Amino acid sequence: MDSLWIFVQLITAAAFICSIIIVILKASSSSKPSLPAGSLGLLFVGETLHFVSSAYSHRPDSFMDTRRLRYGKVFKSHLFGSPTIVSTDAEVNRFVLQSDAKAFVTSYPKSVTDLMGKASILLINGPLHRRIHGLIGAFFKSAHLKAQLTIDMQKFLQKSMSTWSSSQHNPIHIQDEAKNIAFEVLVKTLMSLEGGEEMEFLKKQFNQFIAGIMAFPINIPGTTLYRSLQAKRKMVKLVEEIIEGKRKKMNENLSNNRVPNDVVDILLNDGSHQVTDELIADNIIDMMIPGQDSVPILITLAIKYLSDCPLALQRLVEENMELKRLKTQLGEPLKWTDYLSLPFTQNVITETLRMGNIITGVMRKAVKDVEIKGYLIPKGWCVLVYFRSVHVDEEHFESPYHFNPWRWQDKDSTSLNFTPFGGGQRLCPGLELARLETSIFLHHFVTEFRWVAEEDNIINFPTVRMKKRMAIWVKKREDERC
Repeated sequence: MDSLWIFVQLITAAAFICSIIIVILKASSSSKPSLPAGSLGLLFVGETLHFVSSAYSHRPDSFMDTRRLRYGKVFKSHLFGSPTIVSTDAEVNRFVLQSDAKAFVTSYPKSVTDLMGKASILLINGPLHRRIHGLIGAFFKSAHLKAQLTIDMQKFLQKSMSTWSSSQHNPIHIQDEAKNIAFEVLVKTLMSLEGGEEMEFLKKQFNQFIAGIMAFPINIPGTTLYRSLQAKRKMVKLVEEIIEGKRKKMNENLSNNRVPNDVVDILLNDGSHQVTDELIADNIIDMMIPGQDSVPILITLAIKYLSDCPLALQRLVEENMELKRLKTQLGEPLKWTDYLSLPFTQNVITETLRMGNIITGVMRKAVKDVEIKGYLIPKGWCVLVYFRSVHVDEEHFESPYHFNPWRWQDKDSTSLNFTPFGGGQRLCPGLELARLETSIFLHHFVTEFRWVAEEDNIINFPTVRMKKRMAIWVKKREDERC
C-alpha cells in the first residue's frame, strides 16, 4: 500500500510539473509575434485572381470580408507576386503609415516603377523625399495658391458649364467634364501652362502615359508600357523646356522676392544640387497621376451619391443658395474661404471620400522584421494597408453602405478610422486643394443646374470610376418657369 501511495504521489507531482512547463511554454510562445493566419493561395498567382475578380464584381469587399471573418482583421495572403500581410485594422494601418523608411518603403507594381523612375516623389525615401514633400505641401497650403486656384477653377468651370445648357438633346458626362476641368487647373498649378497647343499636346500624351500604369510589365515596341514610356519622354521634354524658360526669366530678374506661382517655381528656388531639372520634370508629371485622377472622381462620386439621396441634395442646395444670395447682396466675389466655410458641403465631401474610397489602399514593403499588435511582418514581405475595409466597418460607422453626410456633424474626420488621403510622411499634400476644387464645383453646379442622372455603376479596379462616365441631363435653374 505504501509503495502504491508513493507511486500515486510521484505521478501527481510529475503531472503538476508538466502542467507548469506547458503553461510556461505557452506563455513564452504567445509572447513571441507570429505571422497572421491566412492562406498564400495557389502557386505563383497566390490569391491575386480572387482579389481582382472581387474588386471588379458588384461585391468589391467580398475578398476582404470572407478573410476577416475567417482569420481576423490582419491576415496573410499572396498578391501581385509577393507574400503580403493585409491589414484592415485601423491601428495597424496607422502604425504602418506613420513608420519611416527604416521600417517600410513604398511598393508598386513593376509597370508603375518603370514609368515613374527612381527619382519620383512616390518612390524616393529619406531626406530628399521629406524635402520635396515639405516644399510642395507648404505651397499647396498657402493662401496665395488657394486664392489663385479658386480663380482658375471658377474660370475653367464656367467655360465648361456655358456649353451645357445648349446640350439639352444630349447628356453631360460628369466624369469627362470633371477630368477636363481638373486637368487644366492641375497643369496651371504645376507649371502655369494654360490653354493652346501645348496643353492639347500634354493632354494627349498624358492619356497615353497613364494607360501604362497597370499594364503588363513588358517594354518592347508595340506594347502599352512601351507607348507609355515614349509618351512620358515627350512630356518630360516639354516640361524641361518650360523649366529652362523659367530659369532664364529668373536670371534676367535678379530680385529673389518674386512670389512663386507654381510647383516648378518652388522646386527651382530650392537651390539644392539634388533637385535637378530631370527630377523636377519627372515629378511634375508623376504628380499629375493622383491629381488628375482623384479630384474628378471625387466630384463624380459626389454627384452620383447626391443623385441617389434627394434629402442630402436638398440640404446642399439650400446651403449653397444661401451663400450665393449673401455674396450677391454684398456685391462681393466668392473667395476660397467662402467655399470651405460651408459645413454640410464639407460633410458631403467627407462622406463621399469615405464611401467612394478613391484610394482603396497603399502598398508598403518591410525592410526589416516588424512587430505590431502581436503580429510579425517579415522582412521583404509587402503590406497592403487597406483603407476601404476600415471605412465600411460597422464597428466604426453605423450603416456604412448608406450615404449619410449628417453622420459627420458630431464625428471627427481626422480620426484614425478615416484615412482617405493616406497618412504619415506620405500624406497626400493636395488634400486641401482637392476639397476646395470639389467645393467650388458643387457650389456652381447645384446653384445653376437641376439634373436627372442615368443609371450607372461604380467600378473599383484598377481605379475607382463610373462604368458609363456618369451621364446626366441638365437644365438651367433660370430657364424654369415658376
